[in-house]
Order: sequence, then structure tokens, then C-alpha cells
Amino acid sequence: MKDKIENSLDRLEKWVEEHNYKGYDPADGLTSYLRPLTFGNLFFDRLLQQFIWRSPINIRPILGVKPKDSFIGRGYIAWGYLTRYITTGDDKYKYRAEICLDWLKANKAPGYENYSWGKMFDFASRGGRQGKFEPITIWTSLIGFAFLEAYEITKDKKHLAVAESICTWILNIPRNQTSSGLCLNYTAKGEGNCVIHNQSMVGASMLAKTYKHTGNKNYLEVSSEAMKYSCTRQRPDGSWLYGESPMYQWIDNFHTGYNLDALKCYIESTGDNTYKNNLKIGFDFYKNNYFEPNGRPKYYHNRAYPIDSQCISQSIETLVNFAEYDPDALELSIRVADWAIDNMQDKAGYFYYAKYPLFTLKVPLIHWAQATTYRALALLLTKI
Repeated sequence: MKDKIENSLDRLEKWVEEHNYKGYDPADGLTSYLRPLTFGNLFFDRLLQQFIWRSPINIRPILGVKPKDSFIGRGYIAWGYLTRYITTGDDKYKYRAEICLDWLKANKAPGYENYSWGKMFDFASRGGRQGKFEPITIWTSLIGFAFLEAYEITKDKKHLAVAESICTWILNIPRNQTSSGLCLNYTAKGEGNCVIHNQSMVGASMLAKTYKHTGNKNYLEVSSEAMKYSCTRQRPDGSWLYGESPMYQWIDNFHTGYNLDALKCYIESTGDNTYKNNLKIGFDFYKNNYFEPNGRPKYYHNRAYPIDSQCISQSIETLVNFAEYDPDALELSIRVADWAIDNMQDKAGYFYYAKYPLFTLKVPLIHWAQATTYRALALLLTKI
């Protein structure tokens, strides 16, 4: 199995590098030349975006949607390179990671003093709009972990300085302050009315891990309050809703994985065991509800489809992260990887976006399937 994963990872790495870290994104439809026909209407923007997103064939080339760089994709690739350096000791991976991190530093979100990143395109959702390059908390925080990994490996304080800059950005975004903790906003704009768990918890874990290296008490205080918000709203069965408002009442695989990884990181970084039981019941729910016997990950706790590449990569990563907590986690992670390689990897090396009952979306995305899977498989190799 180790040889199979290494071979898969090498083929994926080759594809990513041959395409110069560029690819499509699930939500890149608003870069189409058809965008003016939506007349700036949110509903029509969403309709165009979803039409291109969910098309069973890749219609992007004929609609003027071109492969692009991805900030979060580059962050995950850098993180994956650093992970491969750990297992191989090959300096080429450290060198490539540094190039990716330098690129991210040179391409931070315009208009912000501190490091942060967003999407390469406008985005429309049920929650409203996000403008091109507008930084978002979840992606900025995940990219931050790549810089922290680089600091831990190289001890070069320039990487820690970027992490601290990211934390300053997080501390300055709006918050939804309640009597039982705070929720960090999804973006730096708007009111502090966020009720979504994953980006708040991941942002909190970025603060916590940077606190571990700096001792900055402001990071610890905000991180603790954000974890309080989400852990006091965890459901009795261990699950989390995506968010607390009526429009966000679903429970899914990869956002749950984000929550669990974030809470585990917070506990390990701070030594605060207040939410240790939340972690246990959360992982038990995750392990028992999101996986089929052959390793195929489900999207929802009560429904399998779509079989999504982000669920695959996040499942591998979260299960590896919990290998020391649960004796079944690593074996289950290997099963997920085995199924994914057999069923979702193209002969060209890239991974497909999603499977539905009657068709497979084979469009080569850069962040959603390639970068996250690259990091996940590299992480799995550190344990087998």
C-alpha cells in the first residue's frame, strides 16, 4: 500500500507541476464571458456559477473560463512539499515549498497590511457575495499552517513572522460576541454576525498554534473564546451543524473534519483540556457516520452522494491526525486513500472532482482535488 500511495503521489505531483500549479475551481463560473448577462443580480450570478459548477461535462473552455492560480491551492501544495521533505529528506521539496511560500507572500490580498488571501474570482452564495481577492478566514488560516510548518522545519523566523501577521489579520476581523464565546467572521468585511463553525475554529487553531511558538496571550484569549462558541453548540451526538442560522442546517464530512482538526490543534497547542470530551464524541461521530466499509467517504452523515474529492482529502488528513487517538483511524485512512486512487485518479495523474450516481465530474480542479489530496497523501505516508 505504501508503494501504491507513493506512486499515486508522484503522478499527481508531476501533473500539478506540469500545469504550473494552475487549474479550475468549482466556483470559477463568474469568470465566464457570460457574466455580463447576469446584470449584477445575485440570483442570476448564482445560477451561472452553479450551471458551470455542476455541469456533467467540463464546459468551462467553451464559456471562456480559464485555469487559474489558486492561493489556497498553492498553500496546500507548499504544505505537501514540506510533508514530503519530512519523509524523504530530499531538499528539492524544501526548495519547492519555499518558492510556493514566496509566491504567496508576493500575492497577498490587496488593500490589507497583514497577510491574508481569498479567491481568484468573484463568488456568489446563499450567504451573499465575496469579491475577487477578498480575504477569507478559513483559507488564510490554512495557508498560515503551511508557514508554521515551514518555521518548525527550517527554524527560519521569516515564516513565523508571516504567521504572526496572519494572526494580526484574524484578530482584526469582525466577531460575533455572545455570552458563550465568540465566532470569527468568514471575511474581514461586514458585521460581526457569523454563525459558521469551521472557519472560526480553524482561525482559532491558527491563533493557538502561533501562540505555542510566540506566547502571545491575545492569540490564546481569542482562540479560547472561539472554541467555547463552537464547543458549547456541538450537538449531543458529537456532530456540528455547518452553522447556527436556519440557512446552514446541514452536517457534512469535510467541514466536520476541519472542526475536529482545529479542536485537536487547539488542545495540543495550549494544553487546555476543557473540550477534550467534545473532541472524543466529535471524532466518534465522524468515524461512525461518514465512511462506507470499502473506505468510500460520504458527503453527509446520512447520505453518500456526491462523492466529493474534498471529503476524500479531508478524510485522509483528519483520520491520520487522529491515528494516535483512535486505533482504527489509520487503517480507515488507508482504506479511503486506496478507494480514491482506484476510483478517482485519472491516468494522467490528477484526481476527479466528484462522483454522482450516474456520472463522474472529471474536471481537473487545482485546489479542491489536486492540492488537498497531495497534502493528504503526503501526510498519510508519514504514518505508514
